[in-house]
Amino acid sequence: MDQERLFAELPVPEPSPPLPGAPATRPSQARLYTAVRNQVEIMIRDLDSLLPQDHLARAIWAIVESLDLSAFYAPIKAVVGEPGHPASDPKVLVALWIYATADGVGKARELDRLCNEHDAYRWLCGGVPINYHMLSDFRVEHRQSLDALMTKILAAMMAEGFVSLDRVAQDGMRVRASAGAGSFRREGKLKELLAKAEEQVKRLSAEVDELEEPQSEPSAREEGARERAARERQERIERALAELPGAREAKKTAKERENARVSTTDPEARVMKMADGGFRPAFNVELATDTKSQVITGVEVINRGTDADQASPMLEQVEERSGKTPQDYLADGGFATLGEVDRFAAAGVTFYAPTRAPRGDSREKTEPRPGDSPAVADWRVRMGTDEAKVIYRERAATAECVNAQFRSRHGLYQFVVRGLAKVTCVVLWMVITHNLLRWIALSG
Repeated sequence: MDQERLFAELPVPEPSPPLPGAPATRPSQARLYTAVRNQVEIMIRDLDSLLPQDHLARAIWAIVESLDLSAFYAPIKAVVGEPGHPASDPKVLVALWIYATADGVGKARELDRLCNEHDAYRWLCGGVPINYHMLSDFRVEHRQSLDALMTKILAAMMAEGFVSLDRVAQDGMRVRASAGAGSFRREGKLKELLAKAEEQVKRLSAEVDELEEPQSEPSAREEGARERAARERQERIERALAELPGAREAKKTAKERENARVSTTDPEARVMKMADGGFRPAFNVELATDTKSQVITGVEVINRGTDADQASPMLEQVEERSGKTPQDYLADGGFATLGEVDRFAAAGVTFYAPTRAPRGDSREKTEPRPGDSPAVADWRVRMGTDEAKVIYRERAATAECVNAQFRSRHGLYQFVVRGLAKVTCVVLWMVITHNLLRWIALSG
């Protein structure tokens, strides 16, 4: 309320003048409540009371508990009635990585810190001992189990009617590899580096063997670390030389094949043209998504910078995972080779992708060309219809949306692991997390 209007007739009191001769209060004279942080406190609380009932961590844990995770328990050697230290429950590790991925956490050290400081992560741990070595190894050691888990989640969502697979969209996404552009070498330089690495390993091994007196423990660890680092470098260079023939096959001209280079940091990474037009070491992440539910139904990580001829292998993967053949398949122009159009027609799937006119051909892109197979001719004509244009719009609304979520929510800008196998594991964690979040959203 307006104080002046209600009490305008009352006089405004004048501030009291300071007492004559009273000195200003010094900080040491002020009587205050100050922070005491070394005081011992007894706090009686349980982890379950720290988390609201509608928290995402509880929803993820409920779904993880319902999944068959027996494949993650199979490698455990500590069993009841036998000696051995108990292992940390894989169910807890699975839930932790799924929640961390949903939260945009992509590093084991960061996840380890959150498990000690953040209530949601502490609730998921439930007192189970973990460390960043365990988390890092668990993330990349279960490729087949993660692949099977993705299939089980897809089957469960199909059984509940969330995924129809009537129409599937596919898109590729190039993601920076954990390698620098300066790590790429030609064959001659690789052989030269390998010879130096082998010489260094022999020298370090000889120095360790020739020691007459035992060293102190820190010195022994340092010598062992140097020798191990040298051996690892030698192994990386050997893998780079082994990858060189594959890198040459991807080149188009004889000169490009002669100058083919491979990274000594991540031999399986390839230099690719990125979305901003620059060229960097990267991997190509291929995703197939159900347009109705935005559930990912297929995933593949390749080290090729082109999407050509990647649609039909993904279709086979989707059929194998789901036991169902989609009616329509949407892809961008990079997937649309004439051979792919024929293969989709043979599989009984209607293929939607932009058509392209050969260079120097002034005819419409949707007009059949001499030599076209019946399937290719039908595809050209179909893509010129209004119905096909309406259907094809779903590709961007599905595939591009999923790609954007992987970038913004899960932080898929650059891999922190190396090699196709480990990179695929990281992508599978993201796919599983994405599908579980869609399961929660569709169930609500």
